[in-house]
Amino acid sequence: MTMSFAFSTAESASVVGLEAASTTPALFSSIGMTDALAWVAIGAFLLALGLEWQGVREPARYLGTGAWFTFGVFWLTMVPYYYADAQSPLQTVLAVVALPLCVYTGYLLWNGRNSLFLLTKAIALMGLIYLPAETIPFVRQWLIETTAAQTHVAMELLGHSPGINEGANGYESRFDFDPDETVTGRTTYIVLACTGLGSMAIFGGLIAAVNAPFKRKAAAFSLSIVVIWFLNLVRNVFIGLASPWGWFQQEWLVSFMTTYMGAQPDRVSYLVAHNYISQVLAVVALVGITYVLVKILPEILAPLEEVLFVLTGTEYDLFEALGKSDARPDHRYSSQ
Repeated sequence: MTMSFAFSTAESASVVGLEAASTTPALFSSIGMTDALAWVAIGAFLLALGLEWQGVREPARYLGTGAWFTFGVFWLTMVPYYYADAQSPLQTVLAVVALPLCVYTGYLLWNGRNSLFLLTKAIALMGLIYLPAETIPFVRQWLIETTAAQTHVAMELLGHSPGINEGANGYESRFDFDPDETVTGRTTYIVLACTGLGSMAIFGGLIAAVNAPFKRKAAAFSLSIVVIWFLNLVRNVFIGLASPWGWFQQEWLVSFMTTYMGAQPDRVSYLVAHNYISQVLAVVALVGITYVLVKILPEILAPLEEVLFVLTGTEYDLFEALGKSDARPDHRYSSQ
């Protein structure tokens, strides 16, 4: 699940970022370290899957192990940004625990848990959906500016028409609220994280990874895209209005955030709306969307079982628990 955030103090603008992770934050984008690590990990995942498909299973496991370790290091590089710049407790914790979880996944694969190739496939496909948009300028620009335009239309329906001008990212993505007329004097601009592409990539990767009839896979994918797009639009509008109009600038909250969280006083409303309310609700939304998709495409339970095993060390039969035993796929990946 990858996406990016940025912050411009000079323009008094906060970024509306709507996902739970980031691929190339401004802190690292100048040297391309995170992009390089992400591409190396995804490339190694794909090569390992290719070797496994050809029946060269032992080298595939070893390469897959290295890929998982690289993926973990990638998330580790995100910790300073999430902690110091984004000031997001949720993202910081997720990035910290990602390294040991990825290393453990690689360890399990190294020791013969071949069923993890299915989870590896899902992660690789998620990366293939997200990374090109992250690294191809015209695709990134189109996604960001289209999302900004749609968010502005939604704001107009609620009686706000600030206009759009150039954000710190160089795109027409900044909501041009007059700082002299708003409560905080701040505004927001859209980045790739605000497009919902990260969440779409998560479900796109899961859906594409499993074996199921095309019609059901297409229905599951279409539903997830529409729901994510709508919820993402709501979040953009919520954060885009909460920040300038100071919906969460209550004195006690400002005091707490500035004293214990190191926040700028005029940025509190943005941080509460984005880092706490929206990110927590995003997790709830992902769980809810997954539950609905299981009704259409129960085959996605297979990679989710692998996730639970990595997290708990216990085998779970989600197909049996949810009454979907007849949908359990007879996939090629089995544990040894």
